[in-house]
Amino acid sequence: MARLAGTSTAVVSYVINNGPRPVAPATRERVLAAIKELGYRPDRVAQAMASRRTDLIGLIIPDARQPFFGEMAHAVEQAASERGKMVLVGNTDYIGEREVHYLRAFLGMRVSGLILVSHALNDLAAAEIEAWDARVVLMHERPEAIDDVAVVTDDLGGAQLAVRHLLEHGNEYVACVGGTAETPAVGDPVSDHVEGWRRAMDEAGIPTEGRLFEAPYNRYDAYRVGLEILSGPNRPPAIFCSTDDQAIGVLRAARELRIDVPGELAVAGFDDIKEAALADPPLTTVASDRSAMARAAVDLVLDDGLRVAGSRRERLKVFPSRLVVRQSCGCA
Repeated sequence: MARLAGTSTAVVSYVINNGPRPVAPATRERVLAAIKELGYRPDRVAQAMASRRTDLIGLIIPDARQPFFGEMAHAVEQAASERGKMVLVGNTDYIGEREVHYLRAFLGMRVSGLILVSHALNDLAAAEIEAWDARVVLMHERPEAIDDVAVVTDDLGGAQLAVRHLLEHGNEYVACVGGTAETPAVGDPVSDHVEGWRRAMDEAGIPTEGRLFEAPYNRYDAYRVGLEILSGPNRPPAIFCSTDDQAIGVLRAARELRIDVPGELAVAGFDDIKEAALADPPLTTVASDRSAMARAAVDLVLDDGLRVAGSRRERLKVFPSRLVVRQSCGCA
């Protein structure tokens, strides 16, 4: 191939591997033409053995069946494709042992980097990452077990936006559907959503006692919790849900109980999954730029120069939240 292109084997390698040295455009075109003529296909296994790295990025998420994580995985896959990488996805189902399993499996495959969405990273998983000296970027959540670069949303501020908006509609108070007893108190988005709800209520001088309800993050369990909340004697005038999936479950419960939304009950969620716009009624929620977050996570995990040393605050890349107003809150 080098002879056909009229250059050296080293230059051919630079073209095939996109580096490490630049190649003049005319030379690159000759090499590419030779590759096409000879029908050459790179041996990715051999390349990985030589470099001890693959063209793979590992992505570990809690549950791709949940729309939010499915959309996040798709955004990461698109961003990785733009960088010439492929993505391996592992679902932990919120189980620490499965998280460790995927960590070991992906790192053993010599992935180029790992993007980790961890519900509650345990000490064993943290030790595994340290032992492999892995290139890890945290996304969406920032567990305290490891102090690595993280790409997150302004969850606390976003929740405050939603709750303030519900209060501005004249609701006496806003109840909150949070996480479960297993939800980490620090570093978890749902914990921040609950804290944002508390702060917005405190700002308005409204007590929160007895107005926080536990529910898993999915719509099915949230539907059952919603039935209990809405059929009780003290039905709230408004509910802020920590995830859109929960909010969709609550909307279903309200419809089943013949409670008019937003006439008798205002509802808001968080995440702005695509389905939120098709809910009945369309769901008011909080959004962030998932595509930009995915690109940032991929860039950070691949580019050592972007991995900033320093304090924990400096190692956080926080994307702003914005309120997406639809009809479930009472707006026309």
